[in-house]
Amino acid sequence: MSTQEQAGAKKPNGNRRKILIGVGAVAAVVAVVLWIRSMGRESTDNAQLDGNIVPVRASVAGYVQEVRFADNQIVHKGDTLVIVQHADYAAMVAQSEAALENAKAMLEAARSGFSTADLNANASSLSSLAVRESVTTAETRLWKAQKEFDRVSAMAKDDAATPQQLDAMQAEVDMAKAQLEMAKRQAGAAQAQAGGARSQAQAQQAQIALAEAMVKQREAEVQLARIKLGNTVLTAPFDGVISKKAVEAGQYVAVGAPVCSAVDVKHLWVTANFKETQLTDLRPGQPVDVRVDAFPSLKLHGHVSSLGGATGARFSLLPPDNATGNFVKVTQRLSVRIDLDPVDDPAVYLAPGLSANVTVTVKG
Repeated sequence: MSTQEQAGAKKPNGNRRKILIGVGAVAAVVAVVLWIRSMGRESTDNAQLDGNIVPVRASVAGYVQEVRFADNQIVHKGDTLVIVQHADYAAMVAQSEAALENAKAMLEAARSGFSTADLNANASSLSSLAVRESVTTAETRLWKAQKEFDRVSAMAKDDAATPQQLDAMQAEVDMAKAQLEMAKRQAGAAQAQAGGARSQAQAQQAQIALAEAMVKQREAEVQLARIKLGNTVLTAPFDGVISKKAVEAGQYVAVGAPVCSAVDVKHLWVTANFKETQLTDLRPGQPVDVRVDAFPSLKLHGHVSSLGGATGARFSLLPPDNATGNFVKVTQRLSVRIDLDPVDDPAVYLAPGLSANVTVTVKG
């Protein structure tokens, strides 16, 4: 082989070596850049979007009269979803309102009865007072007659008074005693009558308390009946999407039966499960970059809201117990909540459950 041919054979080998060296240099530069960029950051692909998913359940039992939504329909807070037949519940409202009016009438009657009984009690008290005053008058009359009798009796001993005068004064004393006895009996009867009238007034007052309690009970029954009537209309609890439709018109639903699920797609957050070895510098408030698998070119921003109270293993149905059997150490993960900044792009549809990749800047 000539010298020129040997030079031609070595030239491709030299170019290949240069290419390999160049690729190696680029790879090294990329590795250094990635290493530099990874410093002060913690990342994980064990993350997903989360949001409030509220099951909408029937609050009253009955046949479904109308269904006003379709599966996966966008709704606003307060939109009517389902109407349950409400004729029975409207009748219950009317019945409870009538019972309330009856209770109010009984209360007014009790108040009127108490007013009358109280007036009678006051009148009886005044009459008893007047009779007691007549007792005092009778006692005074007897005292005066007794004094006159004693004076005439003393005069009769000295023959200064006739027997007829003495007999007349004795008659005055006896009459005064009889009048006093009658006055005392009348006073006793008047006092008993006043006491009875006062007891009757107190009984009427107790009837007022009972009637007032009955009115409150009837008012509560009216309120409960109106609540049940209002619950025949099921509405959307918030703005979002209605999914998992489980009801049709004409279907009988029981109390607590699931009708659908409401998904709040406007207030989402990310649940990221970091390894325990990544938690050293992780703190609430740190900025986060989020990429969702459904939109690879979309970059979301947010911040660490809170760290979970326990690892996922402790919240599982059967938590592990390291004190039993053979121990194998497994790196645990802790749930971290990341609140997202609002996304204004209407073309981006985010929903709970979508996979995500998160990167937290733990050191500025």
